[in-house]
Amino acid sequence: MNRYLKLVHMEVDRFKYILAGLMSLTLVCQFGAVIWMTMSAVSYRKSGAWRNGGSMDYSYSSSPTGNLSFTDVMSTTQSIFMIPILLSIGVLAIYVFLIWYRDWFGRNTFIYRLLILPTARRHIYFAKLTAILIFIFALVSFQLAVLPVEKSIFNLIVPSDLRDPSYFSDIIYSNPALGMLIPWHFDSFLVYYGIGIIAVIAIFAAILIERSYGRLGILYAILYLGISVILLLFPMFGLGLDDVNGYLYPNEIYTIELVMCVVVMSVSVWLGCRLISKKITV
Repeated sequence: MNRYLKLVHMEVDRFKYILAGLMSLTLVCQFGAVIWMTMSAVSYRKSGAWRNGGSMDYSYSSSPTGNLSFTDVMSTTQSIFMIPILLSIGVLAIYVFLIWYRDWFGRNTFIYRLLILPTARRHIYFAKLTAILIFIFALVSFQLAVLPVEKSIFNLIVPSDLRDPSYFSDIIYSNPALGMLIPWHFDSFLVYYGIGIIAVIAIFAAILIERSYGRLGILYAILYLGISVILLLFPMFGLGLDDVNGYLYPNEIYTIELVMCVVVMSVSVWLGCRLISKKITV
């Protein structure tokens, strides 16, 4: 366990500057958007132009009196909020591959040094998987922590007589980018992040297949990912979930989907651990 934790620490340490950069970009984009939009709206509201049909359009205020709420600001900054969120998703998606391949193609083929460590090779696999999960939930937690700070900034800028209350659920629903990152319902959270984790595990297995069998491994890896996708999508689209005259009830289809998810995840973990332990050599 101690060696496993050291491997996790090593993987986190290698990504820490990129993680810090993504968090910094999130702060700059979101704080900037909230401050600029809020100050512009307050200035427009105080000028009284909204009463006289002024040329500036701040119709995002949902209050008939023209008062502002943090929910209104969040709903109008969707595109800016989406920039760091989509960038973070893209960087993590690329790093799922880089976390393995840079060990092979980096200086002095670092993977060989990892494979000869006096520890079970499966620890390398689980350390990399744990690191990816840490990065994902660190960014999600950071976004959750930033929202109250942004709301506090909004409250500092907007006078109390011009401010309407906002609730956390309304804030999430008002911005699709946040709704995608932080599903409000627990079952949606399990579905989104569960499928994402299964995808990471399947990609790990495909990478190790490719590394184990060389050029032919590329074909095997693509075939494995294709089969995994088919198994995951077939219950939802092949069994007629939206067909009222379907042979199976929706609950039965969801059960089959859950079984397929468990099968793909279990097989991928087993295959990945077996390949790195038995097939890959130094």
